[in-house]
Amino acid sequence: MPSPWLARRTLEFDSSGIRKVFDLAAKMADPINLSIGQPDFLVPDSIKDAAIQAIQQDKNCYSVTQGIPQLLETLQERVDAKYGHANRRVLITSGTSGALVLAMLGMVDPGDEVICFDPYFVAYPALVKMVGGILVPIDTYPDFRIDVDRVAAAITPRTKMIVLNSPCNPTGGVTGKEEVRALAGLAAEHDIALISDEIYREYCYDAPLASPATWNDQTIIVDGFSKTYGVTGWRVGWIHGPLAIIEKLAMLQQYTYVCAPHPMQWAALAALKTDMSAHTADYGTRRDMIVAGLREAGYEVAPSGGAFYVFPKVPPGYASSTEFVTQAIAANLLIIPGNVFSARDTHFRISYAASTETIARGLDVLKKLHP
Repeated sequence: MPSPWLARRTLEFDSSGIRKVFDLAAKMADPINLSIGQPDFLVPDSIKDAAIQAIQQDKNCYSVTQGIPQLLETLQERVDAKYGHANRRVLITSGTSGALVLAMLGMVDPGDEVICFDPYFVAYPALVKMVGGILVPIDTYPDFRIDVDRVAAAITPRTKMIVLNSPCNPTGGVTGKEEVRALAGLAAEHDIALISDEIYREYCYDAPLASPATWNDQTIIVDGFSKTYGVTGWRVGWIHGPLAIIEKLAMLQQYTYVCAPHPMQWAALAALKTDMSAHTADYGTRRDMIVAGLREAGYEVAPSGGAFYVFPKVPPGYASSTEFVTQAIAANLLIIPGNVFSARDTHFRISYAASTETIARGLDVLKKLHP
């Protein structure tokens, strides 16, 4: 029975399905782990050395809330060069998740509607609920492409925000240029906030990422260092958008996270000088391996142009992804059921952020599970 001291909002939440699988993995002996959404490569030594040096130089106190000037200025120069928006500003945050929390706190009032696309990153519904918003999911099955006409039909006087995640967790889908341009125009036409979660922007294998900020200068972009540099535990991200929004989010950060971890910001500055293209190219090869193996085994897999996920359909003979994943786990394979990310329970997520040997072992199990 829950404690009477808990706020009512907490009763709506359970541990995420991903976290439950992580906990399960810790208890298994040598599982075939294709569940973890984090890079499997080692952090480059130059980045680790910068973190160690910052700690040894006693850069361990609070930084200014906005972020250390050196990192802030470097990112601002890159953003200015890419978009050329006179009114766009950058804020360093405590991870991408911290940026999303600040954006929801700062922009969504109770009763406001927030449109996102199903399948969605697991945190989006929870964050919207935490601030009293109403999630309005737009179905993208079976190919996970965005139908902008559906978005337009879902807009009401209470619509406050649209959240785009491309490349997408869990599908690996990359929203095409024309869809992104149309979505950016729709948000501008209706004066709706558009948040583009671009944490996987470096993992685009078939074409460069199309960002809605190219066509809508009011777009708010969330980004971070975790996935590109393999520093998921360091909690350094950033958000950029219109000055009036970013200034208010910085004020909210003063009263929540205070600042991103100070020594890790210096390491992030070093990371920006580090070429990670060989790693992302390697993940493109793994993408090809997993998609080819799944299709050869008879699985339906939609195009996956980015991130390090695929989202295959559960094969015939299984009532749900939950049932299928239960059988996979019994065979020592860890994957994530699709209902963690979706109102549907028909697909499952595979992370190919794993060695080719682990991917091959996982494919062997998946071939046996297909009738």
